[in-house]
Amino acid sequence: MDSGNWMFAALFLLTCVSPVSRAQEPSQAAPEAERWNLFYQATSVGQYHGTFRSPYAGPFSLQDYPERDVSLTTTLFFGLRLEKNTMLYFDPEIAGGKGFSGVDGLANASNGELPRVASATPKPYLARLYVSHDFGFGSATESVESDENQLAGQRPMTRYTITAGRFTLTDFFDNNRYSHDPRTQFLGWGVMYNGAWDYPADVRGYTWGWVHEFHARNWSLRYASAAMPRVANGLRLDRRLFRNRGDVFEGEYRYDIRKHPGTIRVLHYQNRANAGDYASAIRQAEMNGATPVVADTHRNGTLKYGFGVNLEQEVTKDIGIFARLGWNDGKTESFAFTAIDRLATAGVSISGRRWHRPFDTVATELTASGISGVHALYLARGGYDFLIGDGRLQYGPENISETYYSARLLPGFFASVDLQHVSNPAYNQDRGPVWIWSIRMHVELGRKTFTKGGTP
Repeated sequence: MDSGNWMFAALFLLTCVSPVSRAQEPSQAAPEAERWNLFYQATSVGQYHGTFRSPYAGPFSLQDYPERDVSLTTTLFFGLRLEKNTMLYFDPEIAGGKGFSGVDGLANASNGELPRVASATPKPYLARLYVSHDFGFGSATESVESDENQLAGQRPMTRYTITAGRFTLTDFFDNNRYSHDPRTQFLGWGVMYNGAWDYPADVRGYTWGWVHEFHARNWSLRYASAAMPRVANGLRLDRRLFRNRGDVFEGEYRYDIRKHPGTIRVLHYQNRANAGDYASAIRQAEMNGATPVVADTHRNGTLKYGFGVNLEQEVTKDIGIFARLGWNDGKTESFAFTAIDRLATAGVSISGRRWHRPFDTVATELTASGISGVHALYLARGGYDFLIGDGRLQYGPENISETYYSARLLPGFFASVDLQHVSNPAYNQDRGPVWIWSIRMHVELGRKTFTKGGTP
């Protein structure tokens, strides 16, 4: 199916939903409790890169000839209040398209809207299906606005929340006001989330599990346990949860500096999977006189762990800054997200209010990604991860700068231009640099129903 047919299908679906743009919704000091809501999004990303220096390449290399590719996702977000503090969310999704070189060749891949699925034909699947319940403490409440997977109303200010079902862990962890959504913000994998967090998920980014959160006025604590894929970046999830699973912990503190809000988050994860380690693969290859293959060293319950720090800070009403740091043990196979062991990223986001375009955004960032010594040695000796490997390696950090401008053309309809510059793609100083241009079209619409009074 070509991109024109995709957009026709997306526009047809748009006519099925009442066009209420979230950007137009009036602010409410105390929004009424919604009985249900329905939102819709469609996002298409077109990308191009030209030729670049490439004295050699492997099967997982970014190709050195010009590539032009397009992706599309469409999602329905349905929320239903089962009782006062119990909510059900159901999100069917369609995704398809092609990425550069089969979405290979970059650790910090360039299109966060595109999963590593072989078929370019858009296919439907279940993105989310989960139930969430709040246990409140005290009489204080806080207002929640209507949004995707969020029903408007009052929630207990101090609460313990349990969520169980199918979701992506990035819905609950590693949030950031300025860099968290590739449909409206930065596109790069290593900047939309913490690239060193090998978060449990299937190839599309979703898993089954549960999340526990204790939320207070200025701080929150979270814990989740979720299923890991059976094989690296696989579509099927491992059901042996007592042996193989991912556990995630996060603490969040919210504060103000001269009335400008900021948040700091600290994350820790432990994954256990039927995974291998790079040192064993190298030793095995030395004994056999062969190329190392990490998949040949798989063992159930293999542990991989890491940490992350996430900061966001409003500087003025129109300017915000953000940063992330990430680290993982670097010795265990990259298994669920991407091949990054070390990460540092920082950027700035500016609202268009300053030039009388309050719904526009311009932002820029720099991400430096790295891998451990044993991981680099594995690649240098011809080994492959599930998305990188040039057959050789002259190691250097993969540095990517990204800048985008997002413009609201109509209520609920946004267009963006994005430019990325890649140094040392897949940590290889022998290859690159690469320039990547992207054009993104994004539509978001919604319909809401309240338990009493008012209509949207």
